[in-house]
Amino acid sequence: MRIRQVGLLAGLFAGLGLVAPAWAETKVELKGVHLCCPACVKAVAGIVKKVDGVKAACDMKNKSVKLTATDDEAAKKALEALAAGGFHGDTGNESLAIKEDSGAKKGKVDSLTLEGVHNCCNSCCRAIKATVKKVDGVTGDTAKPKGTSFTVTGNFDAAELVKALNDAGFHVKVKE
Repeated sequence: MRIRQVGLLAGLFAGLGLVAPAWAETKVELKGVHLCCPACVKAVAGIVKKVDGVKAACDMKNKSVKLTATDDEAAKKALEALAAGGFHGDTGNESLAIKEDSGAKKGKVDSLTLEGVHNCCNSCCRAIKATVKKVDGVTGDTAKPKGTSFTVTGNFDAAELVKALNDAGFHVKVKE
């Protein structure tokens, strides 16, 4: 009888070992992502596909990306990859968030060149231009569809410009 109980317990613990990884699954919803067209959605899917252990589901209408990852580390890698691909959004979770790494300093500038933005089509470019135009002191920009960098001119706060673009779902970095 004792051997039977030990065997049963061993089987139970082995079964739990197979199920345990599913418990560690991490789900993150990135809200406010710029997803204006099927090409944006395809770009997100292509980026996340390259990250092991992560799947993405885009909701173009609600401008969100739901990530399902094997663990927090995989989710962080997916968020970093999305930022590198020019996408930005808010997870509502400080430990699983896209970091503000633009390099923009607070304070007025006359010109700032930004790079790395996702800008696959005319709609993306219109959204970039509309966002940039709303920043106090901006007088112009060189954004063009399918371009990954552009220069903004005027007398504006660099950090405010980057924040506005991030809030619109675009991730950018200051070009050195």
